[in-house]
Amino acid sequence: MGAHNRAPVVAALDLGHAKVACFIMKPEGVRHADRTVRVAGASHVQSRGIKGGAIVNMDEAAQAIGHAVERAERAAGAPVSGVIVSTAIGQLASHRVQARVSLGANPVGDADLARAIAMALSQVRLANRRPIHVLPVAWSVDGSRGVRDPRAMRGANLGLDLLVVSMAEGVFATLSHCLELAHLDLQGVAAAPVVSSLAALEDDEMDLGCVAIDMGGGSTSAALWGGRSLLHVESLNVGGDHVTADIARGLSTSKAGAERLKTLHGSAMASPNEDREMLEAPPRGEEPGSSPVIVPRAMLKTVIAPRVEETLELLRDRLKASGPGLEPGTGIVLTGGASQLNGVRELAVRVFDRPVRLGRPQRAPHLADAASGPAFCSAAGVLLRAAYGPREAVSARKLMSRQITAADAPRVHAGGFVARAAGWLRENL
Repeated sequence: MGAHNRAPVVAALDLGHAKVACFIMKPEGVRHADRTVRVAGASHVQSRGIKGGAIVNMDEAAQAIGHAVERAERAAGAPVSGVIVSTAIGQLASHRVQARVSLGANPVGDADLARAIAMALSQVRLANRRPIHVLPVAWSVDGSRGVRDPRAMRGANLGLDLLVVSMAEGVFATLSHCLELAHLDLQGVAAAPVVSSLAALEDDEMDLGCVAIDMGGGSTSAALWGGRSLLHVESLNVGGDHVTADIARGLSTSKAGAERLKTLHGSAMASPNEDREMLEAPPRGEEPGSSPVIVPRAMLKTVIAPRVEETLELLRDRLKASGPGLEPGTGIVLTGGASQLNGVRELAVRVFDRPVRLGRPQRAPHLADAASGPAFCSAAGVLLRAAYGPREAVSARKLMSRQITAADAPRVHAGGFVARAAGWLRENL
């Protein structure tokens, strides 16, 4: 796993509050015929050192990262020197900017696309934040919107909508240091709901409009899609572990006992006979001879449902208030470990008043059962993004090396933008 022992593989590290997962893909794992990927090695371990949407203990986090990567390396039979990290920590947010450039007498070319992207980036103001995605949303020529490929078109001006997804600079710096402690190169950071979308959503859902909601242990985040473009990212620092803490407080049991109750018997919706069914949990503390906590199953639901409902309602309201908003017919797809709790899908149907389904990493077949559920969409999505895009307007290396500022954008060599813009168009037509 040393920095100098490079291998031609892609390694995805899903860093969450509850688990750290690592998926490794070899070059032969890219299946162009059906646009799927084969995972050569997969592993997951319990997360450590992460709390409240941030890394609070770098040594513990680095140890968990190292264990996950080492196990995946053994399964794949290939070492990795660096990873692309998918995460929802760091207060994810998106910022949309527009640009318009004048066109000459010639048809639109790659150089015009590069000028539009550079001008849009020059407007970005992200104090104490690190851009991790820079994605064109849509182009327009002379005000005509919805243009997917403006090249060869003629007009007086070219317009661009650009979406910049960012995370807190301090969290990014801490994450980078954790990877150094684990002797790994940080090759990029991806927002968990964005890459989860790539694994779980159908093409039609991205085109017609869909929200992929990633329900993790420490956060609940969402990616809004429409017209095959990412339109908005939203994040809340509330997740499945907050439900566990509510159970522990409400039923006077330990966190381990609360997690067990939630996993085995928990539900966000009422179920038959729950008033008569009694559950047993260990008492808080370790006093010898203490009697177990015995509660009706119905009480468990009264603790779980309000927290889940409140989280979904807050996310719904924020999405409605966002620039793109929630259009009629926009579907909902749930990913992440916390989405597997019984009744969450039904509760989401009630909160959002639209169809809801559970997402799985369907474009990464042949995964073992233990790594093929909603909790592993994020790791699979990183591999799919590496194999098929969408390509971004600014390379991951540039985003990792420095923050984009208004002063920086005009100095970037235009040729890089030409290649990125052209690559983005090729991948998104």
